[in-house]
Amino acid sequence: MNAVDRRAHELDTIAVVLPMERRDELAELLTDQDVETLRHLVNEGMGANTLRALTSDLAYLQAWALAATGRSLPWPAPEALLLKFVAHHLWNPEKKTSDPDHGMPDAVAQSLRDQAFLRSAGPHAPDTVRRRLASWSTLTKWRGLSGAFASPSLKSAIRLSVRATPRPRKRKSAKAVTGEVLARMLATCASGNLRDVRDRAILMVAFASGGRRRSEIAGLRVEQLTVEPPIEVPEGPPLPSRAIHLGRTKTSGADQDEVVYLTGRPVEALEAWLAVAQIRSGSVFRKIDRWGNVSQRALEPAAVNAIVKQRAEMAGLEPADFSAHGLRSGYLTEAANRGIPLPEAMEQSRHRSVQQASSYYNNATRRSGRAARLL
Repeated sequence: MNAVDRRAHELDTIAVVLPMERRDELAELLTDQDVETLRHLVNEGMGANTLRALTSDLAYLQAWALAATGRSLPWPAPEALLLKFVAHHLWNPEKKTSDPDHGMPDAVAQSLRDQAFLRSAGPHAPDTVRRRLASWSTLTKWRGLSGAFASPSLKSAIRLSVRATPRPRKRKSAKAVTGEVLARMLATCASGNLRDVRDRAILMVAFASGGRRRSEIAGLRVEQLTVEPPIEVPEGPPLPSRAIHLGRTKTSGADQDEVVYLTGRPVEALEAWLAVAQIRSGSVFRKIDRWGNVSQRALEPAAVNAIVKQRAEMAGLEPADFSAHGLRSGYLTEAANRGIPLPEAMEQSRHRSVQQASSYYNNATRRSGRAARLL
């Protein structure tokens, strides 16, 4: 067994948390030490989404290093290489038209494009560059090494590059899926067939549970659901209640079991799906084939995003304006519109950053406030 085949075999053992559609490419691109580091992170219990992101960034960094220097990434990386990475990814498009040597060299860009690592013709988004540098730093630390990631020169280079090529900040979803938008999407799920019942449950559960991330919805299992005492309401019969035990999430600690609650209609939609699909254990939201058979396999996170876009289009909305993250931002926007206190909404959304959560409140208030209606 040669080195590439050995790495492919090692990657197979951790396929549950890696993008295995590119396993063979990763086996050729990554080094033995890279694969060993990833195996170590799996054994340490690092979250699946975090590990996927680290693996994706590591593959990109290795591909870039090979194209830009002809060698694999050195560990630790010298400061000069970090500065080169910034210069290759944050550059001024106008200056490049007059100076071909500015920014990423054409040969490097073409190599990355041929390997499907590079799709955009322009400079990278600053957040993407910062994330990849953060992944680079994390992987360096996991190797027991230290790098120059906190150096004043690197920080200055990023700051000056971002200032030289300002980019408007884009939300993950151009528009929030507020209550009104959600109602229009749910109206497309009225036929009662399997897909409609499933998609209705996905939309309602994702929104009502605080705007759960698509990975949390795709990975939801029956074992995470517990029955809670009904909620007494003065205007009608008691409402059914369920708890969702999220376990470890993107913003929680390793020991925390995050819990959110569903009450009323979302519970009814969820129970209707579980009943019609005859799901008693395992993955809650599953694939449905062309013949209407429910798979044993869970939906992929990307499928949740596709469902949101499909239902938006069916509702007569522009699908490009909406994504799965719109359910998360929409939950907080709707909470703000209904006057629900921010701390109460954050208990359900599980946001850790008041600044991030309050931005949705501020936007909802500013659009309808007196300051925006002076004329």
